[in-house]
This record gives sequence, C-alpha cells and structure tokens, in this order.
Amino acid sequence: MIFPIDKIRSDFPILHQEVYNRPLVYFDNAASTQKPIRVIAAIQRYYEHDNCNIHRGVHYLSIKATEAYEEARKEICEFINAGNKREIIFTKGTTESLNLVATTFGKRYLNPGDEVISTIMEHHSNFVPWQQVCLERGARFRVAGLSSRGELDLEELYGMINEKTRLIALTHVSNVLGTINPVKEITAIAHQRNIAVLVDGAQGVSHLPVDVRDMDCDFYCFSGHKMYAPMGIGVLYGKEKILEELPPYQMGGEMIKEVYVDHTTFNELPFKFEAGTPNVEGVVGLREAIHYLNELGMKEVASYEESLLKYAMEKLSGIENIRVFGTSKQKASLVSFLIGNIHPFDAGTIIDKMGIAVRTGHHCAMPLMDYLKIPGTLRASFAFYNTTEEIDRLIASINKVKEMFK
Repeated sequence: MIFPIDKIRSDFPILHQEVYNRPLVYFDNAASTQKPIRVIAAIQRYYEHDNCNIHRGVHYLSIKATEAYEEARKEICEFINAGNKREIIFTKGTTESLNLVATTFGKRYLNPGDEVISTIMEHHSNFVPWQQVCLERGARFRVAGLSSRGELDLEELYGMINEKTRLIALTHVSNVLGTINPVKEITAIAHQRNIAVLVDGAQGVSHLPVDVRDMDCDFYCFSGHKMYAPMGIGVLYGKEKILEELPPYQMGGEMIKEVYVDHTTFNELPFKFEAGTPNVEGVVGLREAIHYLNELGMKEVASYEESLLKYAMEKLSGIENIRVFGTSKQKASLVSFLIGNIHPFDAGTIIDKMGIAVRTGHHCAMPLMDYLKIPGTLRASFAFYNTTEEIDRLIASINKVKEMFK
C-alpha cells in the first residue's frame, strides 16, 4: 500500500501556514498531535445539534448526547480490544488516569513494607504519583535502570520482584528515548507472582496497534490529544475485576447509586469513576479521531512512521558531534539528541526561527535526565502527516545551528 501522504496532509489545516515567513514543520507530536478537519467538524456538529448533559435526562437532546457518549465508549473498547465497555473509564487524560489508579490502588492494596516498581524512563505522571503514594502508605518505591541503548534493564527489573511487590508501573513507549518496552513479556512474568501491571500508553496508542487483552496488562492509560483528538479527554482501561475492588476516586454526581444522611452507595462500572459532568465534546472528538485512525490502519501508520524514523536516524548519523539518546531496536518515531555542547534551549530557539517546531528541555522526565547526566535534549517527534522533506529541513537547521556556534 502506498501511504496517501498528500491526502492526509490536506486533512490538517494547521499544517498549511507559515511561521517566521517559512512553511511550518511540526515535529512536536509527542507533546500533542494536530487535529484533522473531521475531528474539528464533529465537535462543531455536536455543539450545533446535540449539546446536552448526559445520562440523567429523558428529553431528546440528552438522549442523543448520551448515545454519542456511550457509543464512543464501545468503539474505544473495540479499538484497544478491551473485554467490555465497563472497563473503559473516561478521564481528563493520561495524567488523571494514572493518578486515579495510584490513589485508589494505594488505598486498597498498599500497606507498609509493600513495594511498587517503576523505571527511570518514566514521564513524571507515571513516576511522581507512585513515589508519593508509597511515601503516604509506608511502601517502598523502586526504579529499574537502562542499558546503554536506552532499553529497559530487564535483568535489573526482574531482580527487584519479590513477595512484597504489588504493582509494576511502566511506559509502553518512552517519550524521551522512543524505546518500546516489552510490556507483554513483563506482564506475563509479573502475573506469575500475582503482581498487577499498569502501562502508560500515552506515547503508544497513537503509533502502534494496541491490544490490551493480548498484552494482558491490568491497566492501560492514554490521552486523546496525543492521538489527533481534543485536549482534556483521556481513557483509563482497567480489568473489570480489579476496578470493581477499587474505591471511588472522586465523589459527586453520576458516581453514586443512593445517598442518605448517614451513608452512600456507589454506582456500577464505569460510572463509579466518572464523577460530575463529563467532557462530552472531547469524547465525541476522540471517537472521530479513532474512526480516522481505523481508516488509515494502525499497522500502516506504524510502518510509515518507522520509515520516517529510519530516514531521520540515517541523516543524523551523518552529522558530526550529534549525540542521539535512545537507540533501541524497538523504537517509536521520535529522536532525542544534542548538538555537541550547545544547550538544547539555545539550539531549539534557532531551529524555531527556521519554522520548525521541536521540543526542548527535560520532557517531564527529570530522573532520566539525571540518570543520563544531561540538562535536557532536543526532541523531534514524527507523526503520519510528516515527510522526509521536512526531516531534510530539520537537518539543514541543525547544520545552521552548528555553523552559528562555531
């Protein structure tokens, strides 16, 4: 199949503009992806025709909005191959999904002396909540390191597992290194010891086909805005059995069953974890983004992005004094690098003036930066609407930075 890049690029209006009198090149997709016209149109259509609060109304608009919301839940369930739609919880994003699990799992399962294992490559959102809940519960927070290629040190990780381990929390794809972790293998080993596994899928679900039942993880978290949907909407997948055992995360409307002066009973899944008025607009947009991804095909997306990564890595290897961080054999479509001893902020500022959006800094992964003994990196992250010609412009901009700092 020939990937229809020209047609795809025409679907994203924001890409067709100039910044600093140069055509925009957007290489900050790991931070947030752009939105196709059809997602924007779906949100507008919802507000023009169906806008209403959901579930509790018996009138036409409420019924229409509820149907759209619950149909989206069903389609997301199918997209990641969850067991049933009761396992799909809508949240504000990956961060809230991770905090929800850390808070409720901590209350239900963590006791003094218990242990949680994570990795040094985690985004702060899958690091700090576990660190803090362990401090609150008197549990031990343990962190596995990396190989020289930026791959998870599995020998170290497995060596940490013991009778006190209650959960392993790790990323599917590193937002700094691009490393794709062997989550299925890790989950299988953890489950032999009755240890739960949580996967941060923020960087995985937009690049790779995701099958949570094949992966067999207990939790999988992701955000809409990193997969061509609106900001402010996310998903927590959790196995029904374990979600049933967890206490509610927030109290309010919708998550209750009956309320009395002296006690309250709580709603069934998934509503137990969806307190208050939800982001129906975001759910509608996420549903349309999934339609778009399904039409492209996630295998085709992964293959095209892999070709972009290969091209970028080859071009970067031809530049003297470039340090690339993360050279795993299993790697998603992003490159983190430094240009000699030039500070990433200085280099990123110059690259921006050439019309190219890259991310600079620690990428919400300060423990990883300390581990690598660097202040931060430049990060170029690619999506299926990017091209090799855009990568050529990035390479030219890097050479320009080197020339200016001679």
